[in-house]
Amino acid sequence: MLEISEVTTPGELRAFVKFPFQLYRDNRYWVPPLIRDEIMTLDKNPAFEHCLKKYWLARRDGQIVGRIAGIINHAENKKFGGSTARFGWIDFIDDRQVSARLFQTVETWAREHATQHIHGPLGFSDFDKEGLLVEGFEEMGTFATIYNHAYYPEHFEACGYRKSADWLEYEIFSPGKIPPRFAEFSRKVQERYGLRQLEVKRASELRPYAREIFQLVNDAYSHLYGFVELTDKQIEFYTEQYFGYVNPDFVSTILNQQNEVVAFGLTMPSLSLALRKAQGRLLPFGFWHLYRALQKNNRADFYIIALRKEFRSKGVHIMILEKILTTCLKYGIPTAETNPELETNLQVQLIWKGFERRQHKRRRCYSKELTGLE
Repeated sequence: MLEISEVTTPGELRAFVKFPFQLYRDNRYWVPPLIRDEIMTLDKNPAFEHCLKKYWLARRDGQIVGRIAGIINHAENKKFGGSTARFGWIDFIDDRQVSARLFQTVETWAREHATQHIHGPLGFSDFDKEGLLVEGFEEMGTFATIYNHAYYPEHFEACGYRKSADWLEYEIFSPGKIPPRFAEFSRKVQERYGLRQLEVKRASELRPYAREIFQLVNDAYSHLYGFVELTDKQIEFYTEQYFGYVNPDFVSTILNQQNEVVAFGLTMPSLSLALRKAQGRLLPFGFWHLYRALQKNNRADFYIIALRKEFRSKGVHIMILEKILTTCLKYGIPTAETNPELETNLQVQLIWKGFERRQHKRRRCYSKELTGLE
């Protein structure tokens, strides 16, 4: 018998977080999350100030066979003037009854809160994993993205969900040296606008700029699909959660003459293989695997790039790319992977023009109208 039950205890929440470890146990492309971080996100998230949430587990004969989260982000509805729910953290075995019951459960909950539309997979904010993988199932996952089995899209569509937005991901190949045009153009941009790279040796030296950096991201990404600006408490939360992993060599922070942050780019050595070895735990050896990955790697992940509006067409991104490429050459990293980019965001895709690249993954946000559904 299939049963759907709400997650109400710490033990059930831990089981919710650990279900994918069972589901993807034999999959060599899935990258485990850090269990501690997942529990923190789902249990102690400052987004709860403006979000409703509920989590459910599907069990058959006592065995967990699926999970789903329901989210209503009041800030999203206020910003876009709608009545929308989100779903996320969705995983299930290849059984149409299981996926259908999970979707029915979250849709019923959403209708009880008078929402007329639901979309996902999405998290509480853009800093959570989002977008169902629909192409690239035989590509290694990353720390910041969802990996799912190839049967998921068919289940979504069978339950009435349709494409709402797509993100593309690219594998970028290093040219092996700094192109002369990069150095020259970067120098001219710095001189013309009075800009400079912030030079730091330790991650702790970046923390005084953290609030400005996140506020810059809020401004730069505000027009993109589903993006909701981070609150002050969320900024504090993500600063604590992520800045400890940062290798400052891979960070480009551009300041103006008033020492204000006008552009920011973050890349990191890939943590994918290290996280597979750690299997979700920092102890006893997880810290060591992550440390090794940050020091020596043959692959990097581009996480984010953001510029003030007045600098978006001024070539300032070349300063960021020059810094990142210099660092990759220093560390002997020949290949990098971009974070998901909306397929309609041509401005960010033009950043990679001139690099050898391949579009190797696609992920999708699905949506469904709930009005009149029973």
